[in-house]
Amino acid sequence: MKKLLFLIATTVICIATTQAQNVYKLDKSHATMTFTVTHLGLSEIDGVFKSFDATITASEEDFSDAIFEVSADLTTVTTNQGGRDKHLQKEDMFDTANHPNLMFKSTAIEKIADNNFKLTGDLTIKGVTKPVTLDLILMGTAVHPRSKKNLAGFKVSGTVKRTDYGVGQMPAMVVAEEVVLRASGEFVKQ
Repeated sequence: MKKLLFLIATTVICIATTQAQNVYKLDKSHATMTFTVTHLGLSEIDGVFKSFDATITASEEDFSDAIFEVSADLTTVTTNQGGRDKHLQKEDMFDTANHPNLMFKSTAIEKIADNNFKLTGDLTIKGVTKPVTLDLILMGTAVHPRSKKNLAGFKVSGTVKRTDYGVGQMPAMVVAEEVVLRASGEFVKQ
């Protein structure tokens, strides 16, 4: 009888462990990652991360236990203005010679309502890591019509203070302290 109970317990643990390993990879052709900062209090300047990646690991169907990991290559940021883009690479800005990547790894997720979550995690820019809380929306799930793979769509946004990460020496009246980060994309279950 003890052997049977041990076998049943082991089987249940194996099934639970297998279920906990649902991994979703970003479909880069259906994703964007951007930031917006205000200039002189008069206009908004948008930046685009041209190279980034993300992975989600979750065991729950509603993603209520999801772990998000994101990386972005800061050397590929563009604001559609060559001089500004070149300046973003310099030591006083992103310092991409020493810190070429932005990194985020979630540490907690809280379901607020339906498909709305608060996603908390550690954001690293320029070698500085700070906790941030972002608004996350599960846009939906589907099965891809051709590949038959499971998909999930998310969008996330939040505000960070650039000087917390040592980005930019200019006063806030020239370039705002607050930077809005946004990302959206489709993820494919592996």
